[in-house]
Order: sequence, then structure tokens, then C-alpha cells
Amino acid sequence: MTVQTYTRRRLAGLMTMTAFVGPAAQAKPGRVPVTRSGAVGDGATLNTAAIQSLINRLAAEGGGTVVIPSGVFVCGALYLRPKVNLHLERGAVLKASTDMANFPPHRTRIEGHFEEKFTPALINAAGCDGLSITGEGTLDGDGRPVWDLFWKLRKASPDPKNFSNLSLPRARLILIERSRRVTIEGVCFKDSQFWNLHLYRCQNVTVRGARFEVPDDYKQAPSTDAIDIDSSQDVLIEGCHFSVTDDCIAAKGSKGPDALADTDSPPVERIRVRNCVFRRGHALMTCGSEATIVRDVIVENCRITGSMSVLNLKLRTDTPQTYENIFLQNIKLDAEGGAIFSIQPWSQFAVSRDGALPRSVVRNVRLAGFSGRYGAFGVIKPDPGQADIEKIRVEDFDLQLKKDKLDMTEVAHFTSNNLRINGKFLHSI
Repeated sequence: MTVQTYTRRRLAGLMTMTAFVGPAAQAKPGRVPVTRSGAVGDGATLNTAAIQSLINRLAAEGGGTVVIPSGVFVCGALYLRPKVNLHLERGAVLKASTDMANFPPHRTRIEGHFEEKFTPALINAAGCDGLSITGEGTLDGDGRPVWDLFWKLRKASPDPKNFSNLSLPRARLILIERSRRVTIEGVCFKDSQFWNLHLYRCQNVTVRGARFEVPDDYKQAPSTDAIDIDSSQDVLIEGCHFSVTDDCIAAKGSKGPDALADTDSPPVERIRVRNCVFRRGHALMTCGSEATIVRDVIVENCRITGSMSVLNLKLRTDTPQTYENIFLQNIKLDAEGGAIFSIQPWSQFAVSRDGALPRSVVRNVRLAGFSGRYGAFGVIKPDPGQADIEKIRVEDFDLQLKKDKLDMTEVAHFTSNNLRINGKFLHSI
């Protein structure tokens, strides 16, 4: 089967995603503002108990929607219940406390495994089928003092390179796990202390019209991934705006030499990204840092206005990985820097093991319909003998590039067609 035929078939199949990744099932009637349970939106009062009591009451009554009205409502970790939705009205801010005592550590999924004692998210939901989190309000992580402390502690560490992301308690904005038919729409994710939206073992998720933001004046807010798709399937991301300082969208799973035996980390499959704007970040689409199998990804009709990697496939030196059937098409680029490809080893926190390194596979990757200006074609260069990379195709490019040569080794069946680079048609790259 040719790449083009496969692409058409996958597109035809994924066009049906909207049929089952559509709006979440409605909870039973009942929209209740948190002020009715005693919450105060003054930017100072701690509202965790008041909001959680409303969540619990609605759950006991059969469901409903917790409404955050206009105002700044500070709180710690909240736990949504089945059939209880969340709506943030225009002008509403649900703001994370920076006192980690308000986020009691517990067992949680993070970075490809479970930590028995780590920080929960601001919003936590498990087994909440039909969940919706909607509105024009903001989830605010108040991340700046936490980021500052992270860098201060890392700099003071005897071995800064091994000062890990988990060395400091930090709250994600949302963690949703083991839930189906989830809709997140319209909400602004702002200044998250850690990852913004973490989806673990979820199916049929729509993220629509959301914004993910880190202040422009903060050079590197640590680990502020916008969306982490962890061991989940059938995820649609559309009409979103990304301006963060880590990966915009990351497919995640397990890690280490025995990752394929990890039954808690099924493959990431059937991801669709469309009509989004990527203003700032490390990469538009990343597979890794923890990932085993990622397949059937389509990114289309998107615009990149910041210098980032477009497709970043991290090849862990300690993990057997398969990345396959990944298609990016109709992408408009407008930035001074950045690279289209980054497919190369990643060993920042690799687990050492005697014997041969696990082998990885990258196959059936197609990029088509790229236009505009950018930094470089980029790099496809695994460690010698580490990965089997095959069936990479680029076509229908009309680009101005500062570096028009692809730094590439150990790739089988690389093909190209109709490439106009810096005003000239290329026969090879």
C-alpha cells in the first residue's frame, strides 16, 4: 500500500472521529455557582473545602454543573465526581494555591509511571465518563513563584543535570484519567506550575478552542507542556492556541527496557490535530519523553508562528519505541528559526542496563503542503544501529529556509516530490 493510499484511508476513517469525540453527554440538570456553597472570589480566600463540598453534593444528587462565576477563586486540589461537570464563566479565574499543603501528595501517574507520593492536579477527574469542562474563564496555576523556586533549587543542586522534574512539588492544572467522552472547550490554561492538561488512559476526548499560555517575559517555565496524551486513544484537538515553553502536544506512555510489558501504558492511537495556532513551544508534536507505541496521528491545517520543532520524535536510548503512521499536512510556517524534523536520540534520564540497547522503529511518516518561512529542514539521525527508520516522505513544499539541507542518516526509503525551497525546485534534500 502506498503512503498516499494509506493517508487517504486514514483520513477517511478519522473524519468519523467527530461522531464519537463530540460533545460530552449532558449531566442531569443543575448549574450551581460555587458562591452558594460559601466560596469567595476575592483572590485571597482559600476555597477548596467550599468547592469540593459542592462537587460532592451534586454527585450525591445525581449530577450537575459546578459554575465558577466572575472573580478570582483560590483553591487547592479538587476532585470531580462522575456526572459532575465544571463551567467557568467569562471573568472567572480558578487559581491554584502556591502553598503545597493544599495539594496533599498521593499516588498519581506522572512521567510514564506511578509515583506513590506526588502532587495532584488543581482539577482531578477519574472515571468521569461524559465529563465536560467548559467556559470562557481561566485556570491559573500562579506558576511564576514555583518556576523561580525550581530554577533556584536546580542551580543549587550538587548535580543540576539530575535535578528532575519531580524534585519539587508542583501542580498540573488538569489530570483526567480513565474517562470516556470528555469535552474541554473554551477554557484558558494559564501559568501552570507543571503540565497543563494531562490525559491518562482516556478515550474519545475533544479539546476545542482552548488556550495554553506562559508569559512572554518568562524565558523557560519548566515542564509547561500544554497537552500530554498519555496512553490514550481517539483524541481530537481543534481550534486551540499554544504559547508555552515546553512541548505543545506530547504523546506519552511508558519508559525503560521493559516498557512494552507495562500493561498500564497502552499505545497512543488515533490523534487528530487541526486548525490550531502554535506561537511558542519546544515542538508542535512530540513523541516522548516517555513513549512506547504511538500510531495514527494526523496534524492538519495549522499555523506555526514561533521557532520550534514541528515534528519531534525522541528516541530514548533505554526504551523500545514504535512511532508509525504520522501525517502532517497543510502547515503554514512563519518564524525565523525552528526545524521541521527532529528525530534523534534522547537520553536525559535514561535508565542504564547491561547488554544491547533496545531498538526503535519509525515508519510511514509523511509531511505535505508546507508553506512559508522557517529555520531549517532539521535532523533525522539515530544512534548507529539504534533505530529502523523507513518510509519518510515530504512533498508539496513551498518554503524559505535558512538551512535547506536535511541532516539525515540511516533512513530507508526516503522520498520527496514537488519541493520548492528558496525559490528553486529541489530534486533531493
